[in-house]
Parts: sequence; structure tokens; C-alpha cells
Amino acid sequence: MQLTMRWFGPSDPVELWKLRQIPVLSGVVTSLHDFAPGEAWTTPAMAALSQQIVDAGLEIAVIESIPVHEDIKLGNEQRDERIAVWLESLRVVAGAGVRTVCYNFMPVFDWTRTDLAHPLPDGSTTLIFRQSEVDALRIGEGNLSLPGWAEAYTAGQLRGLKAAYADVDAEKLRENLAYFLRAVVPEAARLGVQLAIHPDDPPWPVLGLPRVVSTADDLRFILDAVPDKHNGLTYCLGSLGSRPDNDLPALAREFASRIHFVHARNVKRTGERDFDEVPHVSRYGSTELARTVMLLQKLRPDIPIRPDHGRMIWGETGRAGYGLYDRALGATYLQGLMDAVDGG
Repeated sequence: MQLTMRWFGPSDPVELWKLRQIPVLSGVVTSLHDFAPGEAWTTPAMAALSQQIVDAGLEIAVIESIPVHEDIKLGNEQRDERIAVWLESLRVVAGAGVRTVCYNFMPVFDWTRTDLAHPLPDGSTTLIFRQSEVDALRIGEGNLSLPGWAEAYTAGQLRGLKAAYADVDAEKLRENLAYFLRAVVPEAARLGVQLAIHPDDPPWPVLGLPRVVSTADDLRFILDAVPDKHNGLTYCLGSLGSRPDNDLPALAREFASRIHFVHARNVKRTGERDFDEVPHVSRYGSTELARTVMLLQKLRPDIPIRPDHGRMIWGETGRAGYGLYDRALGATYLQGLMDAVDGG
């Protein structure tokens, strides 16, 4: 698989020249972060981002992500207009030569943690999730924020969002996802772009809002909704591995032909819905990371993979989960696993 690393653009404290020095790493996973959800991306902005990465001796391997507007998830009367804008952005990405797009379909909240700097015995810090802390939050009682959310929400905003989703249960959200896929996959196929949906993180409802990219049955529904190879998966070990009922090697084997991108993150389950993010080295977690990555290297050697999230180690500060040092250690570990498969 192609070794890549997430980069958040010019404001990222991890500079491109530092990524370039990680052995074998050739690709960057990035996005146009200055565009709001529902705003069409532009060719000049995409070209400028691409040129900056090429000048550093790297390439854009994956766009992560083109945000899916809330109107699409809600399935309201604005969704067709929002889908049209999303497709405009997809065409811009394809025009820049990028052939893989990661996206998610999580209502309101993106990835969620309860602590971004949980201290570990060795002095490093990591991201953790504790369901009891989320359960203690009350919508409508003051402002609300959790680590991983793009913004803090006022009580009024959250009441409005909750009300908007009052008639959107898991079944309806699935229908809205299928509608989106039927609208965008044919154009992705025409453009030669592989769409790779990211699993829910964590893979269960958050604050009563449904999530439908969490289980093996969810993934089967998504792939069957539009049975085209351009409708595929981002195989995130950390997200799927947060649930004990997800057998990661078995799922990798079942869905291999439709996996277009891999997030290699290791988590240790500490309760039914509690987990800690841990070093990528397989023995520290609950994901069977080494076995799964080696299996994917055999089945899908042509797709990109990135170390996903890392601890803060050696005194580093920066964007939680996205420091350089622990992710670089993870990258070399992943390359070692792939070399073991290839005899390299």
C-alpha cells in the first residue's frame, strides 16, 4: 500500500518538508479547509494546494474530505442543491488528478472524544472516549462542546439541530445516505474517482443522533445501495475496532475489493463504549492491527494507507492526535508490516 500522512494545509504545524523525511512516505492526505460545508471548491485553490505539495516532493494521494452538508443528511428540500455543489467540488478534485476521496456521513458531530490529552504512565498523552461523560451532557443546558467537534454549540443551536433530526432515525438516515450515493457515484465513476466513506467515530449514536456507518451490516447496506466499485470504504481500524462485535480481519477480507483507503489507528477498549488511543504497535490495542494491515497488504496492495492519530510524545505540542513524532513511528511500523508481507 502507498504510505501517506494527513496534512492540514499551510497552517499545520507539521510542515511538508518534515513529512518528506519519513522513509518511503510519498503521499499527502489533505483538504481545502478554508471552504465551508456547502461551498463549492475552486480550481485555483486546488491547484495552489497541489503545487505546494508537489514542490515539497510529495503528491496528493487522498482528499479527506469534501464535507457532506447537513441538509443532505437530513434529506430536506435543499439536498439536491447541496449535492450539486458537492459534485462541483468533486470535479475540481478530479481535475487535479486526485483519484480517492474520503468523506463521512455523521450527523452534526464529527469524530468525538472526551479528552484529547489524557496522561499516560510514560509521560505521553493520548485521546480517549468515555461514554459516561457524554451521557452526562444535557442538550439545552448552556453551551456544549466536546473534543473533536469543529465548533462549540450554543444551547439554542443544539436544540435546533436536535429538532431538525427529530424525524430522522437510523432507517431514515440510511435512506438519505443511499439517495446521496445514487446521486454522486455515477459522476465519480465517470471521473474515475473512488469514493471512500469513513466509519462513524465512535461507531454508535452520540447524544441521541443516529449513526449508520458503524457495523458490518451498515457497510453491506452502503455497498449494496450502489453496487459500483467507485462506491467504497475508508477502512478505519480505530473507528470500527472500538466495537467488540466488529471482527476487523474478517471485515477486511469480506470488503477488500471495495476498500479504497486505510486508516491504521490502534485503540484499546476499556469498557463496552470506552476506549483509549494507544501506540500503533499491535500488542497495545484491541484492533489486531498487525494482522489486519498485513492482510490488506496482500489483498489491496495498490491503495493508500496512513497512520491515523498518535500520542503526543517527547514533549511535542500541536494539533491533538496529529503530531509528527508518534505518527512517524506509526508510519515506519506500518511499512515494516508491509515489507514483511512483500519480503522487502
